[in-house]
Amino acid sequence: MRPIGHVRGHPARPIAPSLIRAVRDADVVHVHQMRSPASVLAALAARLRGAVTAVTDHGLQGRDWGGLAPRLYDRFLLVSRHSADDLRAPPGRTRLIFGGADTERYRPDDSVARDGVLFVGRLTPHKGIDRLISALPPDEILSIAGSGGHDRLPGEGDYPALLRQLAAGRRVRFLGPVPDVHLPELYRRAAVLALPSVRQTCYGHTIAVSELLGLVCLEAMASGTPVVASRIGGLPEVIVDGVTGYLVEPGDEPALHDRLAELLGNRLKAAAMGRAGRERVLAEFTWDHCAERCLAAYREVADEPAQRPA
Repeated sequence: MRPIGHVRGHPARPIAPSLIRAVRDADVVHVHQMRSPASVLAALAARLRGAVTAVTDHGLQGRDWGGLAPRLYDRFLLVSRHSADDLRAPPGRTRLIFGGADTERYRPDDSVARDGVLFVGRLTPHKGIDRLISALPPDEILSIAGSGGHDRLPGEGDYPALLRQLAAGRRVRFLGPVPDVHLPELYRRAAVLALPSVRQTCYGHTIAVSELLGLVCLEAMASGTPVVASRIGGLPEVIVDGVTGYLVEPGDEPALHDRLAELLGNRLKAAAMGRAGRERVLAEFTWDHCAERCLAAYREVADEPAQRPA
């Protein structure tokens, strides 16, 4: 099913007239983004037929369609407690499914030497990459995998260009958009992954929704790579501070520097945290775990029809 366009050009707001036909025979309709017009249309069509409805939201802002949207879903299957709080999801209909990492694809390789700091993600101001460059310990390598600059807010300059200016004279490598097939090797070779997201950007903008979960942290942890990340959003639900990595306050460059320097300078500690991170992913954050939580929620609704929202 291909959309014929997108509302205001946003990829999470597709215009898809064939959507109702596509879901007409489904027993369960699980949509993404509660406020997306396509999600509302699919859920409404499903509810009229008596099918089970579920939604996983990823922070798309917008209206609640006059209060209709939250009433359309039997279950809110959300990726973190922070996501549930942000969405103001009804507790009785909310279940946490989190997210996952492919632990076969993302796995450590003890024969590979580790070196430097890795960042993976979009090059946008709320990711705090400018702080990371400033906090980078002397003579250490920072590899930045990702691209961006196309979704800037009013008053923002060219953020990737700003990053290149800050990186002048430092050992910073801009890898650009890295194909998925090469990501596992990047994680395996990094001594530490950094995700220094911020609440307020270098341009003074306050971020409404940041890091609902942090899949790159799960992928790094599955690869045996310790993580240093901001204490923001859902990241504290993934990273155990002092066990699988470190959490620092958003925008705290000295703390970010110190934690990176500690792990880069103490490979035994970094390796122990990397092992603990992989064990945590295997125990809680595989895609199989995520799928099992979804299936349990579907069955729950099917077994309790009287409790479905009006």
